[in-house]
Amino acid sequence: MSTAPASTRKPTDYKSDLKPIWCPGCGDFGVLASLYRAFAQLDLDPVKTVVVSGIGCSSRLPGFVSTYGFHSLHGRPLPVAMGVKLANPDLNVIAVGGDGDGFAIGAGHFPHAARRNIDITYLVMDNEIYGLTKGQVSPTSLTEQKAPSTPWGNLETPLNTLGFAVASGASFVARRPSFNTKLPTELFVPAVDHRGLSFSDAMSPCVMFNNHQEEWKELVTDVSPDHDPSDKVAAFDLALKGGFKLGILYREQRPTLNEKYKALVEASKDSTIDAMLESFSAAKGAAIGKPIL
Repeated sequence: MSTAPASTRKPTDYKSDLKPIWCPGCGDFGVLASLYRAFAQLDLDPVKTVVVSGIGCSSRLPGFVSTYGFHSLHGRPLPVAMGVKLANPDLNVIAVGGDGDGFAIGAGHFPHAARRNIDITYLVMDNEIYGLTKGQVSPTSLTEQKAPSTPWGNLETPLNTLGFAVASGASFVARRPSFNTKLPTELFVPAVDHRGLSFSDAMSPCVMFNNHQEEWKELVTDVSPDHDPSDKVAAFDLALKGGFKLGILYREQRPTLNEKYKALVEASKDSTIDAMLESFSAAKGAAIGKPIL
């Protein structure tokens, strides 16, 4: 991602002609408003920006933004976003979805996107419930939580999304609540501008089936100003502590997969077919202990 020297666009420039159709009071409205502000602050070119989503309430978001958009399959925003970025590295690529979309059916994609450090932003609107299908528990729902799918209480332990992200190798990990639109903007700007896989957990209450907004307000605490975001062990420790830690837990700069591919292409552009086959034969022969004829 690249930052423009000065913004020439306004947040309203990123609004599409479609009116958001979320329930009144949904936290996703705050996330969308913050994205408009962040895009304007970064002066992102809508023609060079792609928002990819999966399936769910939050995955309607690409339709409300005047950039390119791709509404993919359930749990698949990351592989689609990775394909877009690898095919055209000059694009700003943002993947969005919910906790069910991203951490149930789509959970297997996240560690690989993180370890590859592909230069995309992954924004998860976490409401701890499946809202679109009327309130079943999700991977982040609390233990003992009662819902249509768990009338006697949820027996499962919720996934620690920030710990999962740090352990998987994401090079930027942060969290902010959606109910204060200024705060997510402060998070989304560095997340989108980060070079590498950035993960942002946006606490986005579902007012219809899991409205814990007031409870969340009592549990949130800011990451200490003394916290070193380059310390992975400290970041993991913060993720494991109780409550909701707000701010940037982890950030590192390391080569992205796009940069590695570019370097590989540059280094091999003068290679001949015969030279590559000879190199391949030597490598395979060394691996099995004998030359390949």
